[in-house]
Amino acid sequence: MQTDKIFYSLFQAFPSIFFAIIGETRVNINAYEFVSVELKDTAFRIDGVFIPESETPEQPLYFVEVQFQLDTNFYRRLFAEIFLYLRQNPSVNFWRAVVIYPQRSVEPEDQQPYRLLLDSPQVQCIYLDELGTVTETSLQVAIVQLIIAGEETAIERGKELILQAKNQLIDETTKKQIVELIETILLYKFTKLSREELAAMLGIDEEFKKTRMYQSIKQDGLEEGRQEGRQQAKLEAVPRLLALGLSVEQIAQALELTVEQVQQVASNQSS
Repeated sequence: MQTDKIFYSLFQAFPSIFFAIIGETRVNINAYEFVSVELKDTAFRIDGVFIPESETPEQPLYFVEVQFQLDTNFYRRLFAEIFLYLRQNPSVNFWRAVVIYPQRSVEPEDQQPYRLLLDSPQVQCIYLDELGTVTETSLQVAIVQLIIAGEETAIERGKELILQAKNQLIDETTKKQIVELIETILLYKFTKLSREELAAMLGIDEEFKKTRMYQSIKQDGLEEGRQEGRQQAKLEAVPRLLALGLSVEQIAQALELTVEQVQQVASNQSS
């Protein structure tokens, strides 16, 4: 799963999600721009930087790193990137660093050279599996936790969050963006299933099929092979969807097949 890309999309579309994770609920979100930064004359790239319009102790610059794999040299690279950025940007005086881990086991043990920084408020480590009951009241934090949800629970959790977003959010544009982010996370998570199977499992309706993300996904599928191959792939997906408990009608709608075609596959399977 491309976690860096997912988090970049999350924070760029909804910077409030980042500040909800770190517990800064009174920040003026509109005062920040979220960007990815490539440092000059090096191979270093910082996952993301929240740059304030006007830098102050209460409104610092935020370095953001997402680390989902164990890297023994991670802190050495991270602080090298930060201090190189500070060297190249002498106007920066107030900054904080936030590292997002899925769980503590991914955090490297090589911490002693940076112990004072890691123990200070200037560096904050977030462990998604320890956010706890915050997710019960924060839709934004719950969406981030969906990234680390197990495949056995992710679909149902995703459906719950989509329903929660539709019920809680008033602005239709925001609601649509949040729902698309949830669906995008699940589409990245279930890479072994076909796009049609995922659409059926998620219950993606006709309204979603009109969105830019779905159309992009559909276009990618059109480029993968000839019409005959795609039709065969749809038919091969039918038994798996039947096993998941979907009705013949639901499968036909999701895969854009006729009810008769689905019934024929089901009949062949049972005979």
